Amino acid sequence: MPRRTALVVVVPEAQPHVLITHVPAHVTILVPFVPLDEIDVDALRELVASQAAFDFVLDRVEHWEGGIVWLHPEPSEPFSRLIRAVWERWPECPPYEGTHEIVIPHLTVSEEPVEVDPPLPIAARADEVTLIEEEEPGVWVERMRFPLA
Repeated sequence: MPRRTALVVVVPEAQPHVLITHVPAHVTILVPFVPLDEIDVDALRELVASQAAFDFVLDRVEHWEGGIVWLHPEPSEPFSRLIRAVWERWPECPPYEGTHEIVIPHLTVSEEPVEVDPPLPIAARADEVTLIEEEEPGVWVERMRFPLA
């Protein structure tokens, strides 16, 4: 069975405040994505390069039912544009396997209900999209980076 892959924007500025340790702090662009050996790398590079790099801040802590704690990126629209662009190019890979009608860009801090108090806002820049692969259950590793315009 092929390993799972995902496209993310890594946010190292948030890493000290993220309680999840199996993957770097990130905003997800698309998960699950195409298996590594089936990815059209040139098409992915071209698509990502057609999108502009952008600055953003993580401006507030949010909670979802079930306990997930996340940080809200502002502006969110550039992330939404990236998500739509990749999904339109690879329609067989709907975000989160199509389980959500609306995909909300976010940076997960914890999958458990915890109180967090990071020093907000956290300023960051999205200048590349990273392809990560689940090497073993729950362990994700970086495979490739694709620069934004």
